[in-house]
Amino acid sequence: MKKVYNVLLFPSGSEIAFEINNALKYSKFVNVFGGNSTSDHSEFIYKNCDIDFPLFNEENFIDYLNEYIEKNKIDYIYPAMDKVQVYLTNNQEKIKAKIVTSSKDTVNTCRSKKKTYERMKSEDFIPKTFKNIEEVESYPVFIKPNKGQGAEASYKVETEEELKFLLNNNEDMIICEYLANEEYTVDCFTDRNKKLQSISFRSRDRIRTGISVRSTKHKIPKEVTKIANIINSYFDFNGAWFFQLKKNNQNKYKLLEVSPRIPGTMGLSRNQGINYPLLTLYNMWGNGNLDIIKNNYSIIVDRAFVNRYKIDYEYENVYIDFDDTITNKGKLNIDAIRFLYQLVNKNKNIYLLTRHKDDIYNSLKKYKLSIDLFTDIINIEDDKLKSDYIKKEKSIFIDDSFRERKDVKEKLDIPVFDVDMIESLIDWRV
Repeated sequence: MKKVYNVLLFPSGSEIAFEINNALKYSKFVNVFGGNSTSDHSEFIYKNCDIDFPLFNEENFIDYLNEYIEKNKIDYIYPAMDKVQVYLTNNQEKIKAKIVTSSKDTVNTCRSKKKTYERMKSEDFIPKTFKNIEEVESYPVFIKPNKGQGAEASYKVETEEELKFLLNNNEDMIICEYLANEEYTVDCFTDRNKKLQSISFRSRDRIRTGISVRSTKHKIPKEVTKIANIINSYFDFNGAWFFQLKKNNQNKYKLLEVSPRIPGTMGLSRNQGINYPLLTLYNMWGNGNLDIIKNNYSIIVDRAFVNRYKIDYEYENVYIDFDDTITNKGKLNIDAIRFLYQLVNKNKNIYLLTRHKDDIYNSLKKYKLSIDLFTDIINIEDDKLKSDYIKKEKSIFIDDSFRERKDVKEKLDIPVFDVDMIESLIDWRV
């Protein structure tokens, strides 16, 4: 196997891409690149990020992509959106890197719920669908796009009038039986020998904008295992894929959709031990027999907005306080510790500037902090000013004391940071 592969995630700003990045970024076999057609959160996530790509359906997209591939020696492209996966898969022969995807037939069939349901129409887990309004015998029913993802443009419909209105205003929709019970996602992995090696079963406990923002792992019911194996027999999957289920009023699982890609909440399985995105690459590389380790603990994921920052100020020297800054309420401040070791990685100078009343060296030892972490340790008497010990050029100052920050800012006019502002200094790119 090649020592390191360069893998491009496109589009790199999707929730799918962020999960793939989390799964790959620590692998010694992978360098992750981000490609996008817009300025978004991906610029805060990837060290190597190009936001100037044309939209994937623009005429010059493949030319731009191939130039990027050659310039950055990209080996693989990981699609991170359903439409993009279809496009890249269908144009694989024109692209100078390998697409991480399943067969063309599988990708195109799964993109259409109508084709998916038609292929497996003899199976009892396929939901009841209606060709037109006249076939609907009772309400409510559920309509959703034939080519959509998540809960995008999907509606519970209570009346015939409402159904007529929605069908007139939305193209290529499917009318299905209404499934009122819990929704589940089943993460799967099929190896290159078409063997279904792993199944993970999780509930979609809370959903926002079609994305599962809280999900809980559950023991896999026998019925779900059977459905997974049946679906696997109908398609030519290569690596990770997933499907979604809901129960009907008779407590039977019914299929919502099948997708041959990484879902954004697959991190729940990853944190139980199954790294589906990396396994998919191993599968493509032909790495012998793939073993999977799965931990048996219960696990829940809950997702929310997070803040990432970029500050337009170049600095080489960091002056930081100890009490209530590096430490907080008798414990280490984890954000501060992360930042300090980030500075070590970037070869910045760290000056510990403190009025610590005890022996600072004993206190550092107590908190298991090496004195070698710091370029210098300066313990200041109460009658001295910290501003007297700070170099003005390319420096920042971090201290919980407003008085200290005000003095440094007024005398040196360098950026000063309170403890709650350390988060703006942390670089989350790996």
